[in-house]
Amino acid sequence: MNPEGPKSEVLVVDDESQIRHLLRFMLEEANYEVREAESGQAALSEIARRRPDAVILDLGLPDMHGLEVLRRLREWNAVPVLILSVFGKEKDKINALDAGADDYLTKPFGSGELLARLRVMLRRTKSEEGASPVRIGSIDVDLARRLVTKAGNAVKLTAREYALLRLFVVHKGNVLTHRQILTELWGPNSASQTHYLRIYMMRLRQKLEDDPDTPKHFQTESGVGYRLSD
Repeated sequence: MNPEGPKSEVLVVDDESQIRHLLRFMLEEANYEVREAESGQAALSEIARRRPDAVILDLGLPDMHGLEVLRRLREWNAVPVLILSVFGKEKDKINALDAGADDYLTKPFGSGELLARLRVMLRRTKSEEGASPVRIGSIDVDLARRLVTKAGNAVKLTAREYALLRLFVVHKGNVLTHRQILTELWGPNSASQTHYLRIYMMRLRQKLEDDPDTPKHFQTESGVGYRLSD
């Protein structure tokens, strides 16, 4: 990061003071402004008040599970969230990503990897903030506002459905392979789990296509992947 540029603000949510202090030192050295919260409710209040640029969230909080914090947050805020947790099983990661996390890192962690993942999240957010709304037939997708409408009516998507739609919008017109999509949304260990993808493609088509059984926009490229087309 450029030390002369404006600082991005990161909220660290963890009930362990040693972890918070470690992250504060690491992030301030990288020129981030750091805020702290020890509980889920304190985190939600801080996010509403301060509107940070990113959140680093532990799952094991004293008042509520980190996933509950994430679900409540995603009802009204799209701030990028990096989960930092001792729970490292694939199921834990999938549950967090499905709840709306942008990335997941297991404790113990390396400072270089954490900072790299944080930079990626912030770059993605900045690119979306400057993006113009995209129209696909009667579907309008506003990445900056995290708003999806069909024929003028708001469409309610889960965090994972929205993440899949966002990926298609960013690569509109291009074929995305099964492996590309699964790796991007579920991580490299899920590259062969095509049943996840079939389920979410079915849900997107049901919510956004006029005829989900003969999709016009979310097209299947047989044996390869999918393409978003006008």
